Amino acid sequence: MAGKSIKLETGTVYQKEVGGCYFFRYQLNGQRKAVSLQTRNLKDAVAKAKEMAPVVRASSLEVVAAHVTHAKSWTKDQKRLELAKAWPTYDKHPDRARPATVHIYLRYQAYFEEFVAWAVAKGYHFLDEITEEVVSTYVDELRDTDISVDTHNKKIARISHIVHTLSEYTRETTSDWTNRAFRRKDREEIGLGARRLPFTREQEEQLFAVLEDPRKHCKNKPELRVLFHLGAFTGQRLKDCALLQWHKVDLPRQRISITQFKTGKEVLIPIAPRLLTVLREAEEWRCNNYVLPGVAARYLRKSDIGAANGPGFLNVDIRRVIRWIGLQPSEKVDGRGRAVTVYGFHSLRHSFVSFCIDHNIPKAVAVSILGADSDIIDQYYTHVGEAAQEQAIQLISGTGMSLKQRHEALLLYLDSIKEKSPELQEVERIVSDKASGSPSPR
Repeated sequence: MAGKSIKLETGTVYQKEVGGCYFFRYQLNGQRKAVSLQTRNLKDAVAKAKEMAPVVRASSLEVVAAHVTHAKSWTKDQKRLELAKAWPTYDKHPDRARPATVHIYLRYQAYFEEFVAWAVAKGYHFLDEITEEVVSTYVDELRDTDISVDTHNKKIARISHIVHTLSEYTRETTSDWTNRAFRRKDREEIGLGARRLPFTREQEEQLFAVLEDPRKHCKNKPELRVLFHLGAFTGQRLKDCALLQWHKVDLPRQRISITQFKTGKEVLIPIAPRLLTVLREAEEWRCNNYVLPGVAARYLRKSDIGAANGPGFLNVDIRRVIRWIGLQPSEKVDGRGRAVTVYGFHSLRHSFVSFCIDHNIPKAVAVSILGADSDIIDQYYTHVGEAAQEQAIQLISGTGMSLKQRHEALLLYLDSIKEKSPELQEVERIVSDKASGSPSPR
């Protein structure tokens, strides 16, 4: 997005992007020229441009070049930064990215160093040599690799941030990576053929059952049983469930309060009866404030360089349990170097919304529990239940029972009962009144 611009008598002072350095654009011998004013202050930029005005009107290109490059005290020789030294320079920059986890910051480094290795192999050694054409070539080659659209766009976005942060070492011809044509579009993966799936109710029951099977073994198995119940009956993400603490669990009032790590939103969730049972069992191993101490310790595990590799280890345990019930957690597809995850802990979140829809739970209620925006639920989590779909198709095709037909079938069944309790007689009366259309006495 372009920043401010001011027209002067001899040219225009403008920003290429909001917050960036100002440039002075002018006409020289019928050709448009532009020079960086090396300041982000508009007042200073206008003053410098006006100082250049007499020289811009000169007929000698050499005079102008000499003036722009050397004559003015505010202009310094262009600092050049070797690509090999770009990351260490960025790593010490006050405006560097500060993600919540070391793992994400290491991704910034890996993506940038991957590009640097490519550029050096092509014969480029300085940051100011990376023009739009160079970036375009790199992006075209990146498109041919077996990575997802999301990964491709993250690489471009993070390298773009690094180059922008090091803008003092770039020239006006250096690409800033913000060209939208460098990004890929989600629709490129419409025909991918594999996506995240929710568990059915039967599959969830199988997961609960297999975690009680003494013949199956895995690390922290009793805690994993509680973890799966938390995911199924709260719809929360893995990190929120794995790091749940006891002071957030109110067993007497049967409520769980969760501050979501991803969104920062606070959600208050009633504890389902089955979840209440396993949480009371979990009190037996209480040794610190974590509901699942072994799972939490595994999730919080870090590598020697400080990267959070614990979530990966915990996901290995989760995928093992999923395989116990005969499901394959991931699927290899054409066009992707890595297999696509089909079933994982996040599938429980998908299932939660699916079951809400099957039981006609209003969307606002699901949103209040999941802590997500309704648009996000529509786009990522809504899976209409197969039973509801089948019923709709049957009714449309005329093979399903209408409401009137169900009333008639119920009346026939009630008529077949010889001895009826007073309660059953009242049910028969109510159904008969509704079927005939007569009002029921209040």
